[in-house]
This record gives sequence, C-alpha cells and structure tokens, in this order.
Amino acid sequence: MKSIAYNDKTDSVIVDEHVSRKILAYGNDLMAVEVHFKQGGVGAPHTHSHAQISYIVSGKFEFTTKERKHIVGPGDSLYFESGASHGAVCLQEGTILDIFTPFRSDFLSQ
Repeated sequence: MKSIAYNDKTDSVIVDEHVSRKILAYGNDLMAVEVHFKQGGVGAPHTHSHAQISYIVSGKFEFTTKERKHIVGPGDSLYFESGASHGAVCLQEGTILDIFTPFRSDFLSQ
C-alpha cells in the first residue's frame, strides 16, 4: 500500500521511447497511475483482469475498443470492464490518469 505519493519523490518507469509510467497512490483494491505519452506513442491493444478508468489530463489520443475508435482529449474519460480489449495511440503529446481496480501488482514488479 502507498497511501500518499509525492510527485517529486515518485520515479517514472520508462515503458519505451514514447511512454513512461508513474505509480501514484494505491491500496489492495485501487491504484492510480499517471502515464505520459510522446506523440506517436502506443498502448498496444490488450486485455487484463482489472476494471479501468482512463482520464485524459492533457494531449489527444485515439482509443480503440472492441466496438470502435474514439478520439479523446483533456477532460474526457473512458471506462473498460475487466477483460475488455482496449488500446491507444497518442495523437498529441499528453498524460492519462489510469485508475485500476483491483491494483496492478504486475506494475509494482517493473
């Protein structure tokens, strides 16, 4: 559990040359993750057992779901049920706040 995450004391993890991730506060049932994308960055389509909300803090993204593509920007949010396929392409550099339930233990080991 990490009940408070001070921005200046929380390191980012480099996912690839276009994407970095910062684990914010979390407990057994919930986790907040800040994901920064450079333009052209990709979150490849995937599924996981966690329910997820993605809140667009800044930038512009194209999310792909099973149903269709969605262009989203600052203030927009998306919900993905457990097991729902989703992915994103960054159209304009920006940041997404992802909320997961339960928490992503796989992120802690990276």
